[in-house]
Amino acid sequence: MTEYSSVDAAEAPDTVWSERASLIDRVPRSLAMVLLFAAFIGVWQLVHVLRLVSPIILPSPFEVAEDIVFVGTNLLSGGYMLGALWITVKEVILGFIIAMAIGFSLGLLVGETGFGERVVLPYLVAIDTMPKVAFAPLFVAWLGFGISSKVALAAFIATFPIVVATAAGLHVANENERMLFKTLGASRWQTLFRMKLPTGLPQIFTGLKIAAVGVMAGAITGEFLGGGKGFGELIRVAASQLDTPRIFSLIIFLSLLGLALFWSVVWVERRFVFWHKTSVAGGPGL
Repeated sequence: MTEYSSVDAAEAPDTVWSERASLIDRVPRSLAMVLLFAAFIGVWQLVHVLRLVSPIILPSPFEVAEDIVFVGTNLLSGGYMLGALWITVKEVILGFIIAMAIGFSLGLLVGETGFGERVVLPYLVAIDTMPKVAFAPLFVAWLGFGISSKVALAAFIATFPIVVATAAGLHVANENERMLFKTLGASRWQTLFRMKLPTGLPQIFTGLKIAAVGVMAGAITGEFLGGGKGFGELIRVAASQLDTPRIFSLIIFLSLLGLALFWSVVWVERRFVFWHKTSVAGGPGL
């Protein structure tokens, strides 16, 4: 007993030291974020002042800030940028809704049937490995230069993560839970809606969060390659004029739109999956 205690005492300092937070981890989150942002802006300004990159390619952060104010003022005053933003918002929302409907349906088919897993899934994987940007001209040829082709490309890019997450979520329930439902005489539909889907909701919402990011990329890519009147078209015009501050400011507002959609999914997840503590990325929280 004495020897065991001495060994524990010798190992105790290492255990305590390994669990001790590092100095950087002790900094409050809000302060750390402010400091990191300030360091990023400082490095950016230094690169601009030293002319390490051409000012045409990389404007100063102050020029970008001025243009952000201009774009924000235009949006708040109901200028032409507000109409462009609304078009992009419609493309993103409609694409996300269509992706959820198709992705969830295919996910059920793949996760619940052998036909879906053996026959349908290989085709879905093959399509997903293809460069999705290459499909933009096809959607434009099929659906025209209007909003439909952008919505189709956005939904096309966002569908596969939902399919995979839904199919994976249906297999989360362990064997004991499945045997319990079988013993109680539950039908296949009862098992699906009362056990498999509720248990797999965390995985399904992970796919939805990935899709929320992909749908934005799909809509903007569609505007780049297939014309349109949204924010993607404004970025394309600014790029043709080498107006890099405008490009940066428009990208920042698009990022805010993407964050709004992403956090909307997170908000819904926390309301419907309140029993499962998750991180923002979808993994188990601490």
